[in-house]
Amino acid sequence: MTQGAGQGPEVERTATLRDFRVPAYVNETGPYDHGTQPGDTAPPLEEPLEHPEGYTPTQRDLPVINRRGDTLQVVVDPATVQAPLPATGPGPLFVVGDVHGYLDELVAALQEKGLIDDAGNWCAGTARLWFLGDFTDRGPDGIGVIDLVMRLSAEAAAAGGYCKALMGNHELLLLGAKRFGDTPVNSGAGTATFQAAWLLNGGQKYDMDRLQDHHLQWMARLDAVEEVDGHLLVHSDTTAYLDYGDSIEAVNDTVRETITRNDADEVWDLFRKFTKRFSFRDEGGADAVRSLLDTYGGSRIVHGHSPIPYLLGEVGSEEDEDNDGPHVAGPHVYADGLAIAMDGGVTMAGKLLVQQLPLEI
Repeated sequence: MTQGAGQGPEVERTATLRDFRVPAYVNETGPYDHGTQPGDTAPPLEEPLEHPEGYTPTQRDLPVINRRGDTLQVVVDPATVQAPLPATGPGPLFVVGDVHGYLDELVAALQEKGLIDDAGNWCAGTARLWFLGDFTDRGPDGIGVIDLVMRLSAEAAAAGGYCKALMGNHELLLLGAKRFGDTPVNSGAGTATFQAAWLLNGGQKYDMDRLQDHHLQWMARLDAVEEVDGHLLVHSDTTAYLDYGDSIEAVNDTVRETITRNDADEVWDLFRKFTKRFSFRDEGGADAVRSLLDTYGGSRIVHGHSPIPYLLGEVGSEEDEDNDGPHVAGPHVYADGLAIAMDGGVTMAGKLLVQQLPLEI
């Protein structure tokens, strides 16, 4: 069970099916409802209510998609791209929390920060923009989000800045659902498939129908960890990154090689570890952050994945008619000031966060 603020220590755990029901992050401790939810793309799954931790039921087949190389062509209209500015050092640094398919909210947040113009084109010159992962699932237009990020990456580079992205657990989930479909994997606690896990974690048929090879290639090459201006950027608030290497380069190489080998069990294990959360919260959280900083560098960690209302113990109830969603003012700084949480809980009527760093506290 998820503990709220002020409760005892909580050990890091792997998210279960209860943690990710659509529309996500509500009623975590209540009984899991197997009925059809808004946005469901498949009939309810007929199965017992209780399963061992990590169990995932099976569902239908999807084709396996193989990689076709590492070259990606992105067409950019020269008229929409600013001329490169004189080199005056790196521009301001921004990070974006979990988007989960909420394209309109993302566009509005980027425009508010002056990163894109009214037409949705990059207008921030040499600014640097990092997305912390989880572009799809739960929201209405995950592929639209990926298309926007890919286009902004080309436009920002042409203007002397950059727009980059990290690998989130939902990128791994979508890759797995497309590549492996209903292929059984060794979950360590029973039968599991990527397809069933994707559906139960908010997978949207509209995204799957539009998913193309170039989206898969782009997701498969994303880095898992980066260090920028003293900020260690990761998607998940977990120490599981330490299992994949003792340097940023080693972790990123290991993650990419695991995906490239196209082994369903290996990719499932990677996905499972990237779903872990709350390692930096409660007693011992600061030490967990330091273990990552000491290994990979940086003076503060910046992550998404765990919604700020969860970290604060302020999750409302879906059945509360007066509940208008959590009130998220901005990033959450915790773990003795060493961690910055950036998932504002957009899937639970929270806020999609775009924040300039360093954060003044």
